[in-house]
Amino acid sequence: MVYKLGLKLWSINTDCYYEEAKRLYNEGWFDYIELYVVPNSLDKIEKWKKIEIPFIIHCPHFAHGFNLAKKEKKGSNRKIFDEVQKYADILNAKYIVIHGGIDGNVEETATQLASFCEPSALIENKPMIALPNKMGGKFCRGYNIEEIKYIKTIANCGFCLDFGHAICSANSQGKEIYSYCKEFLSLNPQMFHLTDNMDITSPYDSHLHLGEGELDLEKIKKILPQNAIITLETVKNSKENLDDFIKDSKCMKI
Repeated sequence: MVYKLGLKLWSINTDCYYEEAKRLYNEGWFDYIELYVVPNSLDKIEKWKKIEIPFIIHCPHFAHGFNLAKKEKKGSNRKIFDEVQKYADILNAKYIVIHGGIDGNVEETATQLASFCEPSALIENKPMIALPNKMGGKFCRGYNIEEIKYIKTIANCGFCLDFGHAICSANSQGKEIYSYCKEFLSLNPQMFHLTDNMDITSPYDSHLHLGEGELDLEKIKKILPQNAIITLETVKNSKENLDDFIKDSKCMKI
């Protein structure tokens, strides 16, 4: 199988990983950068514009105050998304990946996302249960096939299938993890997120490097379509280099 692999970075990573990203791209280890836009980092756009690498944009999530599931956040959500759209426009990004929010309700998520009128938007599926002591809430919106389908219909957006999140959601719902991942293909995902899981039976994801957890990568590869666009959202062990990403990339090229 031939895949298009993505390196996940943050918009504020213009010092520690910028040159490393150029090196790895030139060596053929990835095909695009998925750039998470940290709010109030518009001053970094020009530097990212200088790098000759394709981009996908990731909208900020709940940890940075963006929560589409809450009506009272509508104003601040719009302000944050304006910055995201500037990044996407200037970097000519193919997609903008978006989380559905925490708690609240899926109807609000879909309504707010629809109001952005963003043709490149992709809703990302989430675990059912938010990470304890980190997210400030309990339940994620877009945790199952029904909610993702509803959001797609109302907001007229695409879909990013996160395998780690789907596995966590399957565990919360008592479903078989790999067959549940495969069910999400019925929603025609435009791209994918992939990490390993420390505990394949857990409702919480862990973003481990490929091969360091319990994920059966060969089963995932059988689910992935030909030419799939896959961002490897694995942790970074070093602030100086991205050598650990090379190992992840090798796992997908075997």
